[in-house]
Amino acid sequence: MSQLRWVAVAMILALAALMVVLSARTSTTPATKSLTYSQFLSDVAGQKISTVDLASDGTATGALKGGNQYTTVIPVQADSSLLSELQSHGVAIQATAPSASSGWTSLLGWLVLLIPLGLLFWWSSRSLRKAGGVMGGMGAVGKARAQVIDAERPATKFADVAGYEGAKSEIAEMVDLLRNPERYSQAGAVAPKGILMVGPPGTGKTLLARAVAGEAEVPFLSVVGSSFVEMFVGVGASRVRDLFAEARKRAPAIIFVDEIDAIGAHRSVSGAGISNDEREQTLNQLLSELDGFDPAAGIVVLAATNRPEILDPALLRPGRFDRQVVIPLPTQNERLAILKVHCLDKRLAPEVDLELVARATPGFSGADLANLANEAAINSVRAARPLVSPEDFSAARDRILIGRRDGSNVLLPDEKHAVAVHEAGHALVAALSEHADPVEKVTILPAGQALGVTQQLPLVERHLFGEDYLQDALAVRLGGRAAELIELGQGSTGAANDLTQATDLALRMVREFGLSDALGPVSYPVAGSVFLGRGGTELSSRPFAEATQALIDQEVARLVREAEARALSLLQTHRPLLSALVQLLLEQETVDGGAVRALVEGNVVSVLRAG
Repeated sequence: MSQLRWVAVAMILALAALMVVLSARTSTTPATKSLTYSQFLSDVAGQKISTVDLASDGTATGALKGGNQYTTVIPVQADSSLLSELQSHGVAIQATAPSASSGWTSLLGWLVLLIPLGLLFWWSSRSLRKAGGVMGGMGAVGKARAQVIDAERPATKFADVAGYEGAKSEIAEMVDLLRNPERYSQAGAVAPKGILMVGPPGTGKTLLARAVAGEAEVPFLSVVGSSFVEMFVGVGASRVRDLFAEARKRAPAIIFVDEIDAIGAHRSVSGAGISNDEREQTLNQLLSELDGFDPAAGIVVLAATNRPEILDPALLRPGRFDRQVVIPLPTQNERLAILKVHCLDKRLAPEVDLELVARATPGFSGADLANLANEAAINSVRAARPLVSPEDFSAARDRILIGRRDGSNVLLPDEKHAVAVHEAGHALVAALSEHADPVEKVTILPAGQALGVTQQLPLVERHLFGEDYLQDALAVRLGGRAAELIELGQGSTGAANDLTQATDLALRMVREFGLSDALGPVSYPVAGSVFLGRGGTELSSRPFAEATQALIDQEVARLVREAEARALSLLQTHRPLLSALVQLLLEQETVDGGAVRALVEGNVVSVLRAG
């Protein structure tokens, strides 16, 4: 419609311009009298004609004796006697060849007719081409949008992927099977049809898939799960068929489907909610294709997801995805290897110890570590340092965990003292608890949404947490509120996040870990993704009675109260240490974990002097 509107405007403007030109030409031309041939002869005989201009097309123009202009048409039958008569009556005769202006006038007339028609034809043909493109796009909408990486274009290798030796060896075995099938065929072994990589976001699943493309030396077809499903019914199934047909042409080949949970989620059961017919058709076609190709053809499907709990069981059974490779969060040694890879292009100061950085980043994924190295480099540039220092890594870690430190967020003196009391309570309870993680740093400088932070770092990688560790963790979380009650005589809103974390931990101890004598060894886990973190909605109906819910509430409250009582007892017993740590925080604003340990060990005087 917009194009038609512009065409109409252009036609109107062209016609208006033509009318202006013609009217201007008409206005500059004197009044002309049209004479019939008989009147012309009569006026010649009456000597009223002064001049005559004979044109080759039979028209005649000229001037009357009165000064007016006239025009007439001379018949072709007129002979030379007309010229004699004109001469005898003293009429000045002039003959004019066809002028260029008359040709341009004719051309302009034709243009007036042809330009609108041409514009209309152009717009019509353009609309038809566009409609044909849409129809062609609808015809090609079922084509699989797969990126093909051929063997001649290797990219990432397994050597570029730090850590995960077990996962790499298992995937490398599949690559070797594709490259050297005769070695395995002698023992009757065939390649697995599918390998599913499962792990948290940012752990390098897609990077491993790229490494497979670089190592396999076979065509590698990469596609995202969400690209199969669109608004047209049957498009997803058509794209699946096209993808596997392309793989068969290029066999041996590897198909990589990233985020397979987009099409591989549980199929709905009749009466169990609203189903997505298009997605289910796509999944059914994928299952059919996995069953339909011969393993000897040399096609392996490699998929990745961070939500395995929602995948359809039919997709995970042997014969479709025969293997599941878990890509967990990296361990300390793996974090060190990953940091070395991401720091290859960074100019590090000699005092930077990447092993300490790796120990200080538990729970970081490979993507988090890459971001950490980049943030550290940015911080060094911001501080005008030529080399990245340990302080840059510490600032980058704080930036990732708690947010940017805002110098404009200045606390009032009373608030600063309250924050110091709160953080000193956390740090002192952690230092006095036998099973708590050591204190790494305490600061009262606001950053992000936190007014102060007490950081703890484990000495070793923990995989199991005992009840004594969890109880000490509860006490540490409530240490800030306990310190406020002792030093200030009242609580504050600063403990809101601590109470939330303590309540959540106590709830899991009661509902999931079976650490409540009153409830017993039962588990009612809260719904949530295994790798995306907790916080998902629970089942529509709770799997326990109201009386059980009341008992859970009582046990959670009991654990939290006992933890607070334990924190109050520790701080009351060591109140001089609490006051000393508060004073040290007010003076230095950031205190290292070594200073906290020195306070607990009795070196209060030396620490204060050093401050």
